[in-house]
Amino acid sequence: MSTAHVLLGLLAERPKHGYELKKEHDHRLAGAKPLAYGQVYATLQRLERDGWAEVTQTQQEGGPERTLYAITDDGRAELDRWLNTVEPSAPYVSGPLFARVAVAGSAADGYLMRQREAHLARMRELTAEKAGGSPARVLAADYALQHLDADLRWIETALARMKEDHDA
Repeated sequence: MSTAHVLLGLLAERPKHGYELKKEHDHRLAGAKPLAYGQVYATLQRLERDGWAEVTQTQQEGGPERTLYAITDDGRAELDRWLNTVEPSAPYVSGPLFARVAVAGSAADGYLMRQREAHLARMRELTAEKAGGSPARVLAADYALQHLDADLRWIETALARMKEDHDA
């Protein structure tokens, strides 16, 4: 995920300050790792340096000074480029689930069964979270559920292949 592009997308709506950007990031990308304030401000400085965002005003209303940032025309062009770029599929098989099974070989079936149970438990949690959740939370849960479902299908395939190899 490109934090810079996500912040540009949030700035495309209207000028915002760092605190507001952090809150909106964490709300809209529900389920993603929350953004640290330091990362927000470091990213805003890079966006400003690159000409994709600019300071429009500085406010102080009974608290800390807040700097308002706006997206520039160059920033909009970069955001459009990013939004229209197709995400390539991963060129290599990777991930701890696959690595454990590949290394364990025929002894992986116990691990796969435990992983299957863990995935099913997480799917139940995510399904419960969807009830009454915000649209962002529901989308995040749907995304995670579908990835877990794909893992479960692969686990079933791996178990079947291991059984075939054992029976052969």
